[in-house]
Amino acid sequence: MSPIIKWAGGKRQLLDTIIPMIPPIRGMYYEPFAGGLAVMTSLYSKKKIKNATVSDLNPELINLYVTVKDHPHSLIEEISRLEFLNNKEFYYKLRDNFNSIKGMNDMRIERAAMFLVLNRLCYNGLWRVNSKGEFNVPFGRYTNPEMVSRHHILKFSEMLQNVSIKKEDFSSCVRGAQDSDFVYFDPPYFPVSHTAKFAEYTRESFSEDDLERLLKVCRALDNRNVRFLLSNSCTNMVQDLFGEFRITIVDARRYINSIAAGRGGHKEVLIYNYDFPSRTLGFTNF
Repeated sequence: MSPIIKWAGGKRQLLDTIIPMIPPIRGMYYEPFAGGLAVMTSLYSKKKIKNATVSDLNPELINLYVTVKDHPHSLIEEISRLEFLNNKEFYYKLRDNFNSIKGMNDMRIERAAMFLVLNRLCYNGLWRVNSKGEFNVPFGRYTNPEMVSRHHILKFSEMLQNVSIKKEDFSSCVRGAQDSDFVYFDPPYFPVSHTAKFAEYTRESFSEDDLERLLKVCRALDNRNVRFLLSNSCTNMVQDLFGEFRITIVDARRYINSIAAGRGGHKEVLIYNYDFPSRTLGFTNF
């Protein structure tokens, strides 16, 4: 099992590091910043979770997952109707059609199909909108992009039958978490420089105030003995802000950079509130 979408900032490349750090989960698994759901999908494939709650503020992302869960066959039919052509003309026409739909009340399945096709063809799985809320990511120019298969969609739908999917803020998503549950946070990363920008999940970026709100949520979870793991950029601010918890520094690649040489050599932090022998995997603790 693998994610059905590409997603900038997704955790596929860190799964070998993250999954061994997650302790046995007796209760509910929470992922409040859903994105591509790489971590949840890996845990499900390894039979480490049975039930999950995920959320995100991106309405298109949530609509896709709800459609895959509830109407997989209709989604597959709609994708077939759209075709899948790897050329600029097809992509930009589909993007214009996608942006012309206002609201999703009567076209949820059609919009989910367009979102999925655009995601497979756009540049690096980016989600970005302009001031009008219109999706404006350019064509990806891939040599041989592949559409998600019918089998993959059906298997992903099978997994989602035990998943509660919500469009809500991260603080609301984990409000009911108990000591038998586990929470994985993967928010838009704090910028590593003054010129860097947050990945956009909605038209608003994830601000410093949001990061401080996340700290308060982590403290509340810790007070309720709920274990959590948080990914973020390796900056002094992030490490200082979350310094009361355990912090491990890991190497990562960022595929969002258009220049290949700029994709390596990055550090990220994993922040958690439970015992874990990080030295056994060769990690660096802060």
